[in-house]
Amino acid sequence: MMSIESNIASIRDRMGLACERSGRELSEVRLMAVSKFHPWQAVQEAAEAGVELFGENRVQEAKLKIPQCPSGLHWHLIGHLQSNKCRDAVHYFEMIQSVDSLSLAEEINTTAKKHSRMMPILLEVNIAGERTKFGYTPETVLADLEKLNALSSLEIHGLMAIPPWTPDPEKVRPLFRKLADLKKRCEELLEAPLPVLSMGMSGDFEVAIEEGATLIRIGTAIFGERAKFNQA
Repeated sequence: MMSIESNIASIRDRMGLACERSGRELSEVRLMAVSKFHPWQAVQEAAEAGVELFGENRVQEAKLKIPQCPSGLHWHLIGHLQSNKCRDAVHYFEMIQSVDSLSLAEEINTTAKKHSRMMPILLEVNIAGERTKFGYTPETVLADLEKLNALSSLEIHGLMAIPPWTPDPEKVRPLFRKLADLKKRCEELLEAPLPVLSMGMSGDFEVAIEEGATLIRIGTAIFGERAKFNQA
């Protein structure tokens, strides 16, 4: 069985090759380990292998896990956020990647303001228009962008998307390209750079890097298949 350390080394090698193919520097792409349903001990192993950024899908799980993990790590929320969990999300995470509506952004903004916090966010885009997934449509992102940017306790850092799973990553290349193009349009409207393009997971991260990803979210390829999280 491959260890978490060797899995991370393999992923970094593949990241480097993808960057070479696309004329990019490896330093342009950040690796996030997605630790959903994996215990704090697995997080510690990944941290010892050099990973500093971790993603969690559920606020409740993160509340139990993060205090047990090594200090100094960086945590992002990447799963759907319910408005009644905003207080804990603002407390436990450095960034919320899954802002999928103006109303949610307003709730996060209100909470962050109460805690005298500036909250970095990404706007989640349902880039394939899947009915089963949360996220802005490209059109509504552009329509809401000015109002989102006016929220005084939020900082828009970029876009995030979760495209449909497919055994052939080439099939999602057009979706990654579409998200990268949308980020450029947002930058033009804001007249400011958006440094983060969060896209690419275990099965397709190399294609995502080739299409401009600055942050990839890797779970299974680091930790193996997920088991149900043990709260003990």
